Amino acid sequence: MKTFWKAQLLVLVCLASAVLWSQAGSKSNSESSSANSSVSLNRVRVSGNVEEGMLTHKVVLPYPEYAKANRIQGQVVLHVVIDKKGKVIQVKPISGHPKLIPTAVDAVQQWRYRPYFLNGEAVEVETTVTVNFNLANV
Repeated sequence: MKTFWKAQLLVLVCLASAVLWSQAGSKSNSESSSANSSVSLNRVRVSGNVEEGMLTHKVVLPYPEYAKANRIQGQVVLHVVIDKKGKVIQVKPISGHPKLIPTAVDAVQQWRYRPYFLNGEAVEVETTVTVNFNLANV
């Protein structure tokens, strides 16, 4: 019988601590509504397919000679940050052949996009860009 009471007491303690824990981090309604109205997002994550539709200026650089001579082809995937005006401000390679990455990065840094608006405000965008290198197109 003692075990039963201990189990009930443990359940009550767990429930009480869960309630107190959830209340500890919450603000009053007036505080939270004023905080939410002043919050603005600086950057959003957007699918590569969605952001591709926002592309206004695309630069395609010549196929790298070393890669062409050695029959290297494939995709280069890049993580890209676009500023509020649509200019690419950061490019980091995710995957791809090391001999193709520099050309892909150089090209994408010159791309321009339409600004992305969220709630009527322009925001920075994080996305992935895939650059395809195909010898059949050379």
